[in-house]
Amino acid sequence: MNALHINGNDLTLEAVREVAQIDARRPVLLSADARQAVDRARAVVDEIVASNKLAYAITTGVGKLSDVRIAGDQIRELQVNLVRSHAAGVGEPLSVAETRTMMLLRANSLAKGYSGVRGIVIDTLCEMLNRGVTPFVPSQGSVGASGDLAPLAHLALALIGEGECFDAAGARIASGEALKRAQIKPLVLESKESISLINGTQGMLAIGTLALLAAETLMDSADVLGGLCCDALKGTDAAFDERIHKARPHSGQMKTAANLRKMLEGSQIRESHRECGRVQDAYSLRCIPQVHGAVRDTLVHCREVFETEANSAVDNPLVFITDAKNSEGDVISGGNFHGQPLAFVLDFMGIALSALAGISERRIERLVNPALSEGLPPFLAQGAGLNSGFMMPQVTAAALVSENKVLAHPASVDSITTSGNKEDYVSMGMTAANKLKRIVENTRNVLAIEAMAVAQAIDFLAPLKTSKRGQAAHAAIRSVCPTMEKDRVMYKDFARLAELIASGKVAEVVR
Repeated sequence: MNALHINGNDLTLEAVREVAQIDARRPVLLSADARQAVDRARAVVDEIVASNKLAYAITTGVGKLSDVRIAGDQIRELQVNLVRSHAAGVGEPLSVAETRTMMLLRANSLAKGYSGVRGIVIDTLCEMLNRGVTPFVPSQGSVGASGDLAPLAHLALALIGEGECFDAAGARIASGEALKRAQIKPLVLESKESISLINGTQGMLAIGTLALLAAETLMDSADVLGGLCCDALKGTDAAFDERIHKARPHSGQMKTAANLRKMLEGSQIRESHRECGRVQDAYSLRCIPQVHGAVRDTLVHCREVFETEANSAVDNPLVFITDAKNSEGDVISGGNFHGQPLAFVLDFMGIALSALAGISERRIERLVNPALSEGLPPFLAQGAGLNSGFMMPQVTAAALVSENKVLAHPASVDSITTSGNKEDYVSMGMTAANKLKRIVENTRNVLAIEAMAVAQAIDFLAPLKTSKRGQAAHAAIRSVCPTMEKDRVMYKDFARLAELIASGKVAEVVR
């Protein structure tokens, strides 16, 4: 696989996906042009230290302690102290994919050349990625400003050979041992490098990026399943007429309507009831373009924010070159580490996916409820009464949807003062990211239940066939989940279907 050359300016989320998966092993390297920019900024920092000028986090302490002067041998000691003291996370660790994503995003941000670190810091992050060294990073402890300090400090801890990493088998081992096995030399951090490593938004951004990539697959999968449900419930495709959606041309709405037209095109089931006289369907069918489409547009907005953030300098202070020949520049303190732009969209995505799961559950209810299911057997059960069929899966879906409603309460409306009132308004972006992960998982499981239910409904309508695309989706579902002839334990079916959906094999029907 071709190496990914990072420069801080053009990292794509698709490239992030490739590096996140440890098995893919796409190598990561610092580009030559970026290295020059990094070296120029580093020369400015070295000049400040040599001349003992006053500069925040270079020759001073940090946060509330920024008025404490640091000089001489204390500068190296400060680097280690900052990393150790800030590695104060708790809770479940980030996954290997999330941690690898965080490492790549941190390296890419440093590669912009505004952080004042040496090139070897970025090289070491890249080598850890390339050789499969994954730090142990607890998921809790960040308030989202000054960035994700605790998660990033655990990452930095591994770079200096302290803390823990995961080995190839997933066991936790000492970072020093992990680096030794990978033949990577632990870093001795120089002036400003610790603050540049721990000050940023890469914790929440890493979780959010992987959640977004998963959500985009859920989005297309939901269109496929919604189309199948519309057919199974003998709905009309009139509501998906292109003219309706051109009259309200939100791009997501138009895309979903087009997907639904594809899903119903050529369906024998649709043709069998075209003259039934029913004018319009319930909202969970008729308004799929409007609801799914709004989710689509939300995800597009989230992607724009994440791509901008992935290619941003987000630590503090930043180094701006004024005279490269004489190693002169301005070191300016600001607040690019603040997670508010991400916190808002992480919450927004959680809200949107809660709606995607919610309308899916309503379609499940229509499939199983004999008062609403257009002649399908009660609860999609053969021999209903003796068999309960899909009675409980709808309850499970309802439970997941209700849990999402709680989780979708925005974290970004909250703030809590930290660091002696110096950091007096924070984003809570990491909290938004952590609960988003659960919403993504819940939504995938609701769609898995819908997939199993709608495939069962399509089976009952034989010999009439759904569309070619519908048949492809049905076949994909049946490849991991056979028809339910009588009651059986279903939790393994749901797990296999969730994995199928995550793989993109359902989404590809309309892609």
